Amino acid sequence: MQPIEQKYAHLGELLQAMGKIVVAFSGGVDSAFLLKAALDHLGSERVLAITADSETYPAREKEEAFALAKELNAPHQIIHTSELAIPGYADNPTNRCYFCKNSLFDHLIPIARERGYDYVVFGAIADDLGDHRPGLQAAHEQGVRAPLLEAGILKSEIRHMSREFGLRTWDKPSFACLSSRIPYGEKITAHKLSMIDRAEDFLIQLGFRQVRVRQHDNLARIEVPASRLGEVLAVADTVHVKLKEIGYAYVTMDLQGYRSGSLNEVLVHDKRSTGEGLAASTELARKGS
Repeated sequence: MQPIEQKYAHLGELLQAMGKIVVAFSGGVDSAFLLKAALDHLGSERVLAITADSETYPAREKEEAFALAKELNAPHQIIHTSELAIPGYADNPTNRCYFCKNSLFDHLIPIARERGYDYVVFGAIADDLGDHRPGLQAAHEQGVRAPLLEAGILKSEIRHMSREFGLRTWDKPSFACLSSRIPYGEKITAHKLSMIDRAEDFLIQLGFRQVRVRQHDNLARIEVPASRLGEVLAVADTVHVKLKEIGYAYVTMDLQGYRSGSLNEVLVHDKRSTGEGLAASTELARKGS
């Protein structure tokens, strides 16, 4: 395994070879680190961060992205998109993220071309290889690069280097769009997304930084790290009342605790759901190597 220093040097070489880039910037751990690295290696005159604001993106995340870009002195633009307007997206198929990323890149690529940027890049990482990541297929098809993945950088290494570089996102909880809280096959609606957003905001305000509210019809399934399950139980009455007020008929807690992509556990990993994504992921990883 390559030392972190070698991977970061390789990342720098990849970025410098790209010229001018647009960074798909959500404000999360990975995209913040990618933006920081791009600014350090290319300078602000050759980097543009773009954040897509939509129904699936919580307002707290948009505010965080705006603040982070300002702290990094990065040129930053917020555009407005709507995943629910994408044909087929609201039906919530297992390749939902393909539709989302494909639409995002459809927005970013024309902006990049119009303003003279050579590439659009996004924050996929080496940990994504082999996981259920349909968005990687969309990136492969549209020629969007994933420099962190290409350099073989892992999430743990991103957190370590982010801390070294003074990025306050180094210990930020992992984030995924609000649609990821709704089981595949269940219709995605603006009302459901709003309910999930309000419920998670409430739990975050109670001090649970890493939290998911998975919505199963009219039931809320709360995920927090297993070590904090007791803390949720200690405020169970408060949580129950608030989530019922939001609109849930039933409020439950997942005894297994938080884990990323728990709704993927029910997927049948056939060739269509994983093989094509892995092939695209591997191709992305080879670029620039």
